Amino acid sequence: MKGKTSFPAQEGAAPPSRCPDNSAFKQQRLPAWKPQLSIASVLSSFFLTGAFCLTVGVCLVLSANSVREIQVDYSDKCSDCSKLRENSSNWNKECHCSVNFTLKEDILGDVFMYYGLQNFYQNHRRYVKSRSDAQLLGRNVNIQRSYCAPFSTYRNGTLIAPCGAIANSMFNDTIDLFYNHNSSVIQVPLLKTGNSWWTDKNVKFRNPASYNLSSAFAGTARPPYWQKPAYLLDEEDERNNGYVNDDFIIWMRVSAFATFRNLYRRVRQTQRFAAGLPAGNYTFRISYNFPVTKFKGRKHVILSTVVWSGGSNPFLGIAYLVSGTAATLTGFVITGIHLKLRKKKTYFQKQ
Repeated sequence: MKGKTSFPAQEGAAPPSRCPDNSAFKQQRLPAWKPQLSIASVLSSFFLTGAFCLTVGVCLVLSANSVREIQVDYSDKCSDCSKLRENSSNWNKECHCSVNFTLKEDILGDVFMYYGLQNFYQNHRRYVKSRSDAQLLGRNVNIQRSYCAPFSTYRNGTLIAPCGAIANSMFNDTIDLFYNHNSSVIQVPLLKTGNSWWTDKNVKFRNPASYNLSSAFAGTARPPYWQKPAYLLDEEDERNNGYVNDDFIIWMRVSAFATFRNLYRRVRQTQRFAAGLPAGNYTFRISYNFPVTKFKGRKHVILSTVVWSGGSNPFLGIAYLVSGTAATLTGFVITGIHLKLRKKKTYFQKQ
């Protein structure tokens, strides 16, 4: 029987070396820059960082304070409609209310209308996952295997489109703005499209492929809390229906906090409103559909302008100011410690 031939190890032979090769790379002898931190370089970095952060912070705060904004809370002013909406059996009954307000100064430039919700938590894990991204891309998928339950199908097996808790709780108040000029009432023209992110409108959301949008949603039903099916969300613009409706897309991007605002409309700059909103008396006419009393919520309408840094949010500017102040104070503390130690060193050298 043939086998492998083994040779005995020679006595006194050295074991194979495990040392890396004697090269510059493996022996870590490559040239490197080793900064020598002197007191001048350390203090310069702290003071320059502080000056930069303070400058940026002041610019951001001044920019945020230059935003013109007016906020109107209509939760109590539409209390009758709120009581009507608390009873789910009244879902098909219309209820309207009006809220008057006054602009003391002109709001010039691009004017944006937002709706704001308070004490509405969208950051619950099950709520955030309650959607089907494949369905929102217009694909035929098995909704029952998604995270949409219990808003996936009705008891008779009819599929819900769009499914999930996020879509079912979509904000559905209708808000119109009117300008009271002398004895006439002029409706302010508002743009309902072009408000969502380009990536959402063109990448994340797609309607099912069909020659007709209503036939594309055949065999499905609207979410329980909706008053209209998805293909009739905008009866004035057929391109703004289904899963690519701007209001729906904006709502599906959930908020991280309980108090938030979403873009609702933009003022169309034309005729009397070419420069923005003139000072005067205005009226919000609201079709009240979204109940908030059960979770102790509040609803707002916000008219606001934007600047190069965004909307009226001074948080980023304040953060820069705090960082710049901390860096500057740290620089002064290090300077004081250095001067104290240098005096002590000089004293001992003289001794």
